[in-house]
Amino acid sequence: METVYDMELDALDRSLVQALTVDGRAPFSKLAEVLDVSDQTVVRRYRRLRTAGLVRVVGLPQGSRVGLFESWLRVQCAPDAALPVAEALARRPDIAWVTLNSGGTEIHCMTRSRTHKDRDTLLLDKLPRTRRVTGISAHTILRKFFGGPDAWVGLDVLRPDQIAALERPPVEPAPDRYAMDEAELALLAVLSRDGRAGYPELARATGLSESTARRRVERLRDLGAVFFDVEFVPALFGYEAEATLVLTVPPARLAEVGAALASHREVAFAAAVTGAASLMAVVVCRDTDALYTYLTERIGAVDGVGQVELIPTLRSVKRAGMLVEDGRLVDPPPAL
Repeated sequence: METVYDMELDALDRSLVQALTVDGRAPFSKLAEVLDVSDQTVVRRYRRLRTAGLVRVVGLPQGSRVGLFESWLRVQCAPDAALPVAEALARRPDIAWVTLNSGGTEIHCMTRSRTHKDRDTLLLDKLPRTRRVTGISAHTILRKFFGGPDAWVGLDVLRPDQIAALERPPVEPAPDRYAMDEAELALLAVLSRDGRAGYPELARATGLSESTARRRVERLRDLGAVFFDVEFVPALFGYEAEATLVLTVPPARLAEVGAALASHREVAFAAAVTGAASLMAVVVCRDTDALYTYLTERIGAVDGVGQVELIPTLRSVKRAGMLVEDGRLVDPPPAL
C-alpha cells in the first residue's frame, strides 16, 4: 500500500507550500498569479495536498500578544510509557506541539495556557500523577527570536520577487495585550482547524456577516493577535534530521546570540527560556551529516555560546495542533 512518503511532490507543489508559508490566507487567484499557473491548478493542487494530509494551514494566537502563558516542557518517562504519554499530551488543546526525543524516553512539548492556574494544574497535578512519568522540567518562554508568524525559509524554491509579492506589511509590536471577544474566539476556533476557511463558514460560526468576519480576521492579523502557520512534515521535502538545541549563553550575550540563530535557515524556532540553559532552538536539516555541519560550523562560529546540548527528535507526534500519523497531519480527537 502506498504511504505518504511514497508520494512525489513536484516543483509546483513545493512552490505552493512555500507561498502559503509567506501568506497562508492569500487568495487562490493571488497564489496563481505569483506561481504563473491557472486558478484551477492552484485550487486542485492545494486540495490534493490538504486531503492527503501533507499540508495544513492553521490560524493560531500570538501567545505573548493575547496573554497566553507559554512554556517548553521536558518530560522524562519509562521507555514503554513515553509514546502513550506523548499521545495523551497531544490530545490536549493547550499543547501546541509534541515530539519524542532522546532515545524515546523524553517528551518535548509546548504549552499554551490561558491562565496560570491552567498551566500549574498540568505541571503540578496531572503530569506528576501520570503513571511512569519519572521527571518534569518546565521552562517559561521569555522571548521568541524566531517562530510563530516567522516563515521558515528551508524550502527556498520561490524567487525573491515572488516572496515580495506575497508578503504582508510587517506588524508593529504593540505594548499592551489584546483581549479577544467572543466573536473573535469563535473565529479562532474555526481557523485553528482550517486556516483557509471561507468567510461564509466563518460568518455561520460567529453570527457575523461575511464582510464583518473578513474585517475581523484582517484586524486580528494587523494587530498581531493571530497569525497563520503552515504545517507539513519536513521529511516529505527532504529534511530528515530534526533536533532541539539547548544553549548556555551569558545574559549579556543572549539577545545577540538569539538574533544570530534567528538568521540561520536551519532554525524553525528559537527562544530565550528559564532554567540552567538560557536558549533553546528547534533545527531542521537535510540529514545527520548536515546537522553535524550546522552544529560545528554555524553554532560553533557564534560568539557567546557556552555549553551545547543536542537532542535528536525521533518522532513528531503533534505539530501546531495537528497530530502526525504515518506522515500525515490529522485532526486530534477530543482530549480525555
